[in-house]
Amino acid sequence: MSKPIPTMASEASSVGDETSLSTFSQPKQASLVKVPSELCLYDFQNPVLQRCMEQITCLLMDEIPKAEYVSLLNDYVESEFFLIDGDSLFITCARELTLQRGQNLHFFYLVERFLLDLTSKGAKYFIVFFKDVEHMYFRNPDFLSLRNALIIHLRKNTEIPIHTEFSNCLESSWQQFLQDNYPYFLIVADEGLDQLHTNFLHVFILHTLSKRVNIVLTSGQESDAIRVYGYHINSLFKYQAHFKQHEKNLERYCQSLVKYWKESGTKVCGFLCGCGCRSLDALAGKAYRKFAQFQKETKDLRYVVCIITCSLVLETHMQVLERPTSSAKGNEKKKKKSLDEKTVLTLEDVGDLLRMYCLSVVFLHHLPLSQRSRVRFINACWNEETLRFMQQYKLCEFHVLQCLATQALKNVDFSTLPDLSDDLLLKNIAFYYGLEKGPGFDLDTGAKMNRDYELLWKHITELSGTCDFGAPFPLRRTSTTFIEEKCLSGKDKESKRMFPKPGLIPVMNTIVDEFAGNILTELPFLKTDDPVITSLKKQKEFDELLHWHSGKPLSDDYDRTSEGFWGEKKDRRALRQNQKLQTFQRFYGESLEGTISKKIAPQPDSPKKASSYATKSKKVQKTKAEIIIEENQKRKRAEEERKEEHRWRALSVTIENNIKENMASGIKNLEVFLGKCQSASVKCSAEMAALNVCFGLWTEHCKAAGETEKKFNIAAEVMRRIHSLIENYDHKDLLNETDFHQIAKCLWYFGFDNLATSLKYIKVSEQERKELKQKHAKYAVGMGSSRFQLQYMGHYLMREERKDPDPRVQHFIPDSWQRELLDIVDNNESAVIVAPTSSGKTYASYYCMEKILRDSDESVVVYVAPTKALVNQVSATIFNRFDKALPSGVALCGVFTREYRHDALNSQILVTVPQCLEILLLSPHRQEWAKKIRYVIFDEVHCLGGEIGAEVWEHLLVMIRCPFLALSATISNPKHLAEWLQSVKRYWQHTEAVIARNSNHSTSVKKGVKVKQSVRTQKTSYKVKLVVYEERYNDLEKYVCSLNNDDFTIHHYHPCAALTVDHIEKYGFPLDLSLSPREAVILYDIMVKARTDWPRANELDPEQFFKDKMVITKADSRTYEKQLKEELEMWIKHGFSKEANRVLQLLKPQSTFSSEAAMRKHFPHFVDKLKRMDKLPALFFLFNIKEVERLAHNVCEFLKEKQSKKPIRASGKEEWLTKKCKKREKYLMAQNDCDRSQGNVEKLFGKLSVLLCSDTKQVRNYGKQLVWEAELDSLRKQLEKISETPSDCTYANEHAVDDETLIKIFDRLRYSRKKIELQGLALRGIGYHHSAVDAKGKQMVEMLFRKGYLQVVTATGTLALGINMPCKSVVFVQNSVYLDALHYRQMSGRAGRRGQDFLGDVFFYDIPLPKIQKLIKSNVPELRGQFPLSISLILRLLLLASKADDKVDAEAKVLSILKHSLLAFKQPRALKMLKLYFLFSLQFLVKEGYVDRKGNTTGFAGLVTHLHYHEPSNIVLVDFLVKGLFHKLCQRSKEGPDAFSQDVMEKLVLVLAHLFGRRRIPAAVLNSRRTFYQSKVFLEDLPEDFAAALHEYNSKIKENFGQFLQIVSTMADMQQEYKLPLSELDFSSKKPSDSPLASHLMSCDEGRTAVSPFVCLSGNTEFDLLHKGSVNNVILRTIGINGANIPVLYSKICDNQGRMMPLNAYVLDFYKHGSLTAMAQDNSIHEGEAYALLRDFGLVLRVISVSLRELCDKEDDNVVCAFEQLSQNYWSKLDVV
Repeated sequence: MSKPIPTMASEASSVGDETSLSTFSQPKQASLVKVPSELCLYDFQNPVLQRCMEQITCLLMDEIPKAEYVSLLNDYVESEFFLIDGDSLFITCARELTLQRGQNLHFFYLVERFLLDLTSKGAKYFIVFFKDVEHMYFRNPDFLSLRNALIIHLRKNTEIPIHTEFSNCLESSWQQFLQDNYPYFLIVADEGLDQLHTNFLHVFILHTLSKRVNIVLTSGQESDAIRVYGYHINSLFKYQAHFKQHEKNLERYCQSLVKYWKESGTKVCGFLCGCGCRSLDALAGKAYRKFAQFQKETKDLRYVVCIITCSLVLETHMQVLERPTSSAKGNEKKKKKSLDEKTVLTLEDVGDLLRMYCLSVVFLHHLPLSQRSRVRFINACWNEETLRFMQQYKLCEFHVLQCLATQALKNVDFSTLPDLSDDLLLKNIAFYYGLEKGPGFDLDTGAKMNRDYELLWKHITELSGTCDFGAPFPLRRTSTTFIEEKCLSGKDKESKRMFPKPGLIPVMNTIVDEFAGNILTELPFLKTDDPVITSLKKQKEFDELLHWHSGKPLSDDYDRTSEGFWGEKKDRRALRQNQKLQTFQRFYGESLEGTISKKIAPQPDSPKKASSYATKSKKVQKTKAEIIIEENQKRKRAEEERKEEHRWRALSVTIENNIKENMASGIKNLEVFLGKCQSASVKCSAEMAALNVCFGLWTEHCKAAGETEKKFNIAAEVMRRIHSLIENYDHKDLLNETDFHQIAKCLWYFGFDNLATSLKYIKVSEQERKELKQKHAKYAVGMGSSRFQLQYMGHYLMREERKDPDPRVQHFIPDSWQRELLDIVDNNESAVIVAPTSSGKTYASYYCMEKILRDSDESVVVYVAPTKALVNQVSATIFNRFDKALPSGVALCGVFTREYRHDALNSQILVTVPQCLEILLLSPHRQEWAKKIRYVIFDEVHCLGGEIGAEVWEHLLVMIRCPFLALSATISNPKHLAEWLQSVKRYWQHTEAVIARNSNHSTSVKKGVKVKQSVRTQKTSYKVKLVVYEERYNDLEKYVCSLNNDDFTIHHYHPCAALTVDHIEKYGFPLDLSLSPREAVILYDIMVKARTDWPRANELDPEQFFKDKMVITKADSRTYEKQLKEELEMWIKHGFSKEANRVLQLLKPQSTFSSEAAMRKHFPHFVDKLKRMDKLPALFFLFNIKEVERLAHNVCEFLKEKQSKKPIRASGKEEWLTKKCKKREKYLMAQNDCDRSQGNVEKLFGKLSVLLCSDTKQVRNYGKQLVWEAELDSLRKQLEKISETPSDCTYANEHAVDDETLIKIFDRLRYSRKKIELQGLALRGIGYHHSAVDAKGKQMVEMLFRKGYLQVVTATGTLALGINMPCKSVVFVQNSVYLDALHYRQMSGRAGRRGQDFLGDVFFYDIPLPKIQKLIKSNVPELRGQFPLSISLILRLLLLASKADDKVDAEAKVLSILKHSLLAFKQPRALKMLKLYFLFSLQFLVKEGYVDRKGNTTGFAGLVTHLHYHEPSNIVLVDFLVKGLFHKLCQRSKEGPDAFSQDVMEKLVLVLAHLFGRRRIPAAVLNSRRTFYQSKVFLEDLPEDFAAALHEYNSKIKENFGQFLQIVSTMADMQQEYKLPLSELDFSSKKPSDSPLASHLMSCDEGRTAVSPFVCLSGNTEFDLLHKGSVNNVILRTIGINGANIPVLYSKICDNQGRMMPLNAYVLDFYKHGSLTAMAQDNSIHEGEAYALLRDFGLVLRVISVSLRELCDKEDDNVVCAFEQLSQNYWSKLDVV
């Protein structure tokens, strides 16, 4: 329960007639001074400017609801950079609900906690405070001073870059700053202190968006253990256009606004300080003079500020009292004077107040935070006169701080700056001296404090000059009461409310003892006769088999998943559908890998390792049989070689001609032949023939072209052949002297005489060498051999590939690291495998499957994929790869996803998603199946660090007992992951040994079972190996696209251009930042240019470095690249940073900026250019579903328009053919109608009956019909040939897929909503792929793209997670918050098809250069543990442990999950915290009747576990059921299927929408003027009875977890808790004071154990711990608990400024109108996303209705029937769309 928080602003509604202070709860801030009547003179009230601001506000209010709630720090780690608006940060923290105004140290704690939350998660940011905004705060001087102190503190005490040099967001220097730095986003508030400030913020937001910088709102920002979430608005072109349209008016508006703020500040200053209109400058001057006069040395900055400020305020207050008035001014002036006298303290009162203030400052100096945190809460307020003086003091303090910031002070410690004053402490002192102190109650302040106080007062009086304010004692000389008592009794009662003392209900359970036994003795337990225990709910035990009353069979989550047509195996139609699907799966699999099906025969013996195959035993003498076998093999090889020679002779002429006509196509045909040919001599002959042809092409080209026009691709192909001949055939002695002379000739012509002379058989004198070089000069390439190989042959350089085949692999020769993977599988070991995309790591998975299939017919291997799309792909691959004769009832491959399943428990290979495998492993009665699992393969295991479902991956990894393979391309800390997993395996090694020992001594276990387990134990290995392979097979080169005069310029982007000198100095080169050989040469050339005196320039010259090397390999290139990188790092290390920076600057491309609209308009032209550059097929990545579809359609329309502009060929003939076709069709249609009207003869005997008929006329008509049908078919073919699409008007590769295959693929879409749209695009070679496309549509796009038919596919991140769609080029089309380091690497990895492309191209289309730099240099994120526990998980674990068929196995799994959290790995304090969380979650379950005191599940535990995805909504739903609220709501209106009225159904949906599918809308939207057409958008409040029940549930959660937080707080690191979070300024170093007065004022000990001591300064207690939205700001920060871990559910949520954030009513709106269009139009949810959300809600409805039907005894129960009717109605609406 939250306490009322008084503020200075609320303590006095007015100060005289002219003053009014604002409150935090109000969005508008009333000015301290009454708004002058001349306000209309300010431009910002001009109607034109007002309308301009209204338009901007309306624009933003329309866009804020569309803001995406996303993770803000998407894996940029050290390289990302964003901005924080300092004033937005200021007002956000100043409005925090737990902060009492005037508690400065608490405010600084909130600021630093906010910033530390960002910093600890790897964020890099700047904070900006605009000068002009400062003038706004003069109307609230306490804010003004606090803001200034914050700026100084952040500068002096932290390392955060602070910018205060900019006046406002419209000045040119700020715009240049944005352009130079290009921040990721700006964190800013959407509402200010008043309406004018809000308008200023709106201008700031619009300007930022117009500069292509995204916006993140402070409203609704939240965080968990590893992420920060917020509402993100993406920059779009419309913001640029809107700002440009109103730029002049906005400048006028801001200038006028700042002018008004300045003049208002002057009036405030004059009112407070009596200095007239020049008071600001005069007061600043006085402050500087006072600062100069004060020369005393003092260590505490508080004392310096206090002395100077008190002296200054005394002087200014005297001027206020001496303000002259003239009688000639009239009655109004007299009236004003009388008001001033009322609201101004006397000089004696000021003296008393300042003496108490000085004493409070002395207390701050002497008292440690541990003592101050016990300060009494005084719910009183300052009176009007005191409040005005306080504002006067703060205004003076502001100017003193200004002096402090500008003076070059030595030996000044700024550590006390955040703690200059404490308003609550001052109120306590005033309360004591004004209301408590009296005879018999006079407390001493203490000797030390007295001395400091007297010294402080002495300095103040000395600095005040002639003013005499008396001696320091007594403190009070007047009887003036400065504070007013308000509601003291009420607050006193509230402050005494505490959580009940922690007491736990004893639970006698093995799991509890094993997991948390070591801390149980430290905890308080209740006695058995305690009322809490005796009043526990008694429930029947729950099991997943039968209902406890009716005895009906119960189902688990597996049973409830739809089987589709697999559910009825005896149904013929179902069997046909199953056959069709399996046929399609194989067809789909062929598109992935071709036809490679392998018949698997079970082999009990495990295959041997590769090394054993290679090892040959030595024998003394061969047997006769062996000799005969060898001779036969020789004859067979000779025969095969003769066949190969014959085949080459037949193809050689064709291939050579192909090379001459089209070199690329001809070489491709040659490579195909070489790949199939097994004879080395024939391959050598073919390569020599190709060399001769290519060399001939080069000589012809050189004769025709000038020196500057040579195309080096021909020369590169010649050198490629030379490389292949030298490397592959020389050591086999297949090259003769003639061949070497031919090779030398080629090298002479190229000018590579150094290489030619190094060949065998080539001997020439130096003179002959010069003559040959001169003779062939016109054919030379004009550069050295090494440079040519690197620059033009980089992608052809030979890789280190093994030549020896591995018998375990049939279709390719694996590399060494891949063989290591195969050995791991053979040895039954586990492995973490990190290798780049498309490197071949997945092959080990299929080898593992093959091994399991060969071993037996019972063993199971499970493949875990993160998405359903990847599940479909893998299952299709399995159907295509493997074929095995299995016993009846056993399937080869099964699938289990949330939507459907088939053969999941009766297959040898199960492909599933993590959540579904978790369901099976945690099911009490699926253990027999789980024991069959021999291997688990985790694909894309980096999802362990994902936003959604990460904890499920963690549970699976620690729960499985068998070996595993964990695959990923993007993990930056694989060693840490492997160590954690090895610790898990050590646990299982020990546990299984104990189980085996116990089994051997047990008589209750069957003998057969024991033997089976022992065999398995012998085969299992507990090693976890780490395999890291960093080399990509293909190089990636990056390009930036610029639009110039409607044409695109493609600039090469060198990877090093993304780096800065600072980045290299701090972090070095990113591990995965590799250069292609060409880029290495470019780097060398730039280094030579940047540093003319470079001593190693000659050494690292390519010609010198490689020293006439004939064949430079890829490994050689990597060595050269490494040397260059190390040299550049040495430059920086040895003081050549300037030169290094010049290198990096020269590498940057000079691309031009183009507007978003222009880039969007010309996107189809860019695609067309890629086609002309031969860069297709390409994937075009965006992160907006709507844009993905729109761009695909734009490209299609471009092609259609292009075709329409072409001259129509044979238009007359086409028209004639069309008419003739229509005539024939009309005749045949009429004839068919006639045939249908005939008798039954033709129906019985078909067309034959007509031919046998005696009626010649009928026979004649039938003959005519046959002729016309044939003629119609001929006419259609002619028409089709004429009207076919020109090749330059389509991207479809019609040669890639035949018509039959295309029809077969299209046929899958016959029932799809997008059928016509997707087929129309596909026929033009275009497709799109995103999450809202159904599975069949995505499969169609994937298959056609892989087959090469589609050349252009626009897509979202759905293709990033493992989907096999390699391409030649990847294009990043748009910037997005989702485009992070992880997505960039996964998406760009698709470029470069192994076996087809030696080089992959990555294009940045409309991505700003700074963003490109961040993408390239950013490291992928480290995997960090999430909070692993929840109430639902604990209930599921107890259900498994208590009801499992094999309790020993179940308990081992449960303990493994509990003990081995990644979060607690090597973190004993975190493990203890998790133990406590487990115990208190268990307490809640026991109290609510879900678990009994023995740990057995009871009551509605089943329904809670079935909805475990939706905690805490699942628990609240059951709570509503138990309380009978649904029975009260669900009253029948009639009998029959629709027994419940529409009103009942809508109210039921309203309740459920508050529980499931909750989406918050930013608070600012409530103030918008948007018009909604079909939806209400804002969800109505819960019905009163449901709201009361929810409040009761939250109260129970608060009580239970409040006690948990009390106990867990004892684990906090209090040494850190007394430090500010970011600056680490320590406030605990002092010993508690012995002052009796201090002890009296700090006497509140209870209720503050678990609350941060900084937060206690505002009077907060443990009752504020679980206040909605404040947990993270109140709780002790070192205990590791986040607000998200507390299962409270609030129907109403406020943002951090106290504004309501409504729920989106999309579920209820859809139920009412059934329109997806309205979801996008009104609810601001894209149709595709809306459909997915609505489908999820429908699945929840289905689970609830099925569960209730199973659990209920009565067939006609109203609640059960109501949910069934609702589910049926809802799905009928959803199926329509």
